[in-house]
Amino acid sequence: MTQKTVTSEFEQYCEEIVKKYEIPGFSIGLAKEGQLFYENGFGYRDVENKHPLSSDTVFGIGSVTKSFTSVAIMQLQEAGKLNVNDPVVKYLPEFKTPNEEYTKQMTIHHFMTHSAGLPPLPTLFKALSKSIANDPKFEDEGQTEGDIGKVEKAASEEQNKSVDTYEELMADIATQEFTLLGAPGTEFSYSNDGYALLGAIIERVSGISYEQYIRDYILDPAGMKNSVFHLEELVDHEDISSLYNSRKKDGETIIFQSNNPWDAPSMRAAGFLKSTVNDMLKYAEIYRNQGKVGSAQLLTPESVEIITTPHIECDKGTYYGYGVMVTPDYYGYKLVEHGGSVKGVAAQMNIIPELGLSGVSFANLAGVPSTKLLYSALADQLGKSVTDSHLTYEEAEISEEELKQYEGVYASGEGAKYTVAVEEGRLQLKAEGLDVKGVKPIGNDTFMVPFRESEISLRFVKDEDNKVIRAAFGYRQNPKVE
Repeated sequence: MTQKTVTSEFEQYCEEIVKKYEIPGFSIGLAKEGQLFYENGFGYRDVENKHPLSSDTVFGIGSVTKSFTSVAIMQLQEAGKLNVNDPVVKYLPEFKTPNEEYTKQMTIHHFMTHSAGLPPLPTLFKALSKSIANDPKFEDEGQTEGDIGKVEKAASEEQNKSVDTYEELMADIATQEFTLLGAPGTEFSYSNDGYALLGAIIERVSGISYEQYIRDYILDPAGMKNSVFHLEELVDHEDISSLYNSRKKDGETIIFQSNNPWDAPSMRAAGFLKSTVNDMLKYAEIYRNQGKVGSAQLLTPESVEIITTPHIECDKGTYYGYGVMVTPDYYGYKLVEHGGSVKGVAAQMNIIPELGLSGVSFANLAGVPSTKLLYSALADQLGKSVTDSHLTYEEAEISEEELKQYEGVYASGEGAKYTVAVEEGRLQLKAEGLDVKGVKPIGNDTFMVPFRESEISLRFVKDEDNKVIRAAFGYRQNPKVE
């Protein structure tokens, strides 16, 4: 069948969002049965030189890298070299947390589903610190120290604490004081540390580096010739997006070029691959076409089924599989997806296997709704309005007295910090660059929060005394600190 292209409503919506969020460049591609039928670029890969975007423009993919890590683990399971139900300490005997009993119970499956019980930890900052130190000096951009973003600030404070290897990563985690969220398998909280350590397991089991494994067993067989961990590997390929960052100055947002891709050697399995629309649409075939990309069978259909099983709920109506999120009811279909965000990167990959539909989107600025735009593209293909949401819920009635129990400051080791307060009988959520008054209660200690043109859930976790101890927001559980 011939797939229709997109509506003018969708393209107009893209233009509006790109303008609203001052996105330097946004690229999108859609495929039917593995064949690209729509591609478009809004803005530029290099604004100053007016270099256009193409389906071969290289962007960072951020945490979409986690899906590659999970594919690698499943390949190794198929080869009989490991089992996802094996304890992590079988391969990483030096891995320790403050709870020895829970540590022994953690399996590869728990790391793959972010359900090991690890809270967000500051190790990512330490792993990034050397890379961030090479960023353009803020004074050069007319910035002041007070304008440094929370990630850069946290990382700059960790520069002397090297976490460059898996061994240093495990040693660092072993010395940290933190409370696990619960017994392994009981609590979801997105963990870059867990995925980084899956990279260590891949190395130890395969006998080659994580990066080499991904190259030999996924990128090369899939024909992903412009996908790399290091841009230096791209010989004679100049179609590479510049990176952009933003700062607040005198109440204004300044978008500026900052061509220093962040890297964290011990965390590469969690989010540092670079790729293109064309390459990622090839990769998406694994999920659409039962593990087969072109003539290469990278996984068995059984492994793909396990990867795309909704193992544990991570947001309203969405579950985590292995390295991908799964929405069982996206307008009546199963949606497989993952997003990625790091400096100069807002990436998204979506697949609806039943419809043979795949999509990839990239922006060269973090913190912009690349995810929403790709969701809108799929909604458009399904005959829905681009502003529609597949989520349905009823707003609950909660008294102001009941709402008071949720008030407080919630913070995590990864740098997130937000304040929850009651104002005019409703919950209000405040954080750096975020001030949301329209937080809607939907029952069971759960609320919906408008966020980057979409909605995500805010769920409060209580202890056995019915006292609020944590908040789950942005896929992470953050402790109540005051």
